[in-house]
Amino acid sequence: MQQLPTLFVFTFAAAFLASLPPGLLNLNAAKTSVEKGKANGLIFALGVAIAVMLQTYIAVRIAKLISRNQHVVELLLQTALLVFFILAIFFFIKGRKQVNRPFIITDAKKRNSFSKGIFLALINLLAIPYYSGLNTVFHSQGFMTYMIMDEVLFILAAGSGTFWAMYLYVIYFKKWEHKTTAFTKNSNYILSGLMVLLFIITCLRLFN
Repeated sequence: MQQLPTLFVFTFAAAFLASLPPGLLNLNAAKTSVEKGKANGLIFALGVAIAVMLQTYIAVRIAKLISRNQHVVELLLQTALLVFFILAIFFFIKGRKQVNRPFIITDAKKRNSFSKGIFLALINLLAIPYYSGLNTVFHSQGFMTYMIMDEVLFILAAGSGTFWAMYLYVIYFKKWEHKTTAFTKNSNYILSGLMVLLFIITCLRLFN
């Protein structure tokens, strides 16, 4: 029980820092906030956090198997390659179509933002090997066991850290809403470029 506060803080920090650099999820959280309002941005962030907790649960379950079954990780990375490639093309085409469109904030349904957050987080398959590796490291250090309380705390910390990183993007871009026209027009190009970068990184991890 004494290791639980340490486990929560370390996992929260790892999830927060991993979600803080500009990426598919936080840029979409900012984009949703700009286009559809702060509430939808927060709902999107909540969907992402829930999906991350589900992925973390899976990661905990397979943590013991990673060292003995490396093909599981390779299969996840191969799937991620295809997903990133498709998304890169999708966002690029979407960006070309939106170049001359005016900036408009729409009143969208919150459940759509929630579903989008869950979907985009779930297709980020790199989260599973990331949290599996994190779980393995923590277990080797002695403050992560496979007791129910440890697993629940690990999952909640991962979701909380991710949500707060998304929250910063939602709040920041909402405060500068009057300066975000360029961001809205170019965000799809940014996301497309990010998908290309993730594709390259995944290739290096997979074939190195």
